[in-house]
Amino acid sequence: MMSINNPLKIVVDTNVLLVSILPRFSYYKIFEEIQSGKVNVYVSNDIVSEYTEVFSRRYTPHITEILLNTLFNLPNVFFVDPKFQWKLIELDPDDNKFVDCAVASSVDYIISNDRHFDILKEIPFPKVTVLKAEEFIALIKIVNK
Repeated sequence: MMSINNPLKIVVDTNVLLVSILPRFSYYKIFEEIQSGKVNVYVSNDIVSEYTEVFSRRYTPHITEILLNTLFNLPNVFFVDPKFQWKLIELDPDDNKFVDCAVASSVDYIISNDRHFDILKEIPFPKVTVLKAEEFIALIKIVNK
């Protein structure tokens, strides 16, 4: 159970972050939790590169820099350097960067709406739990009561 002394540890898939970083977006509650320090977020260099690439397709370079610097400068965002590539997601190998970061940092959840992550339910080791954005928002509402 999440508490102020023991926040949940998460990795956030790019598409979920993209639709949660601004107040007008439906998943903004996720970014609010991150900004408040109620959850710890883990990223790797590969994840940062993907965030930058995808955000740059939607926003100007200046806006991308502001949005991502806002995230990366939070004290509860941690950079990890995974030493092993698990290669658990075969249908979209690019998604493995999130799995590798999650395993390396022993996170509680990957937050993703990407169906490619569904295969992780069938893999007993390493155990990686994925929540859809809606499931994570429901969880944090319960925990914050």
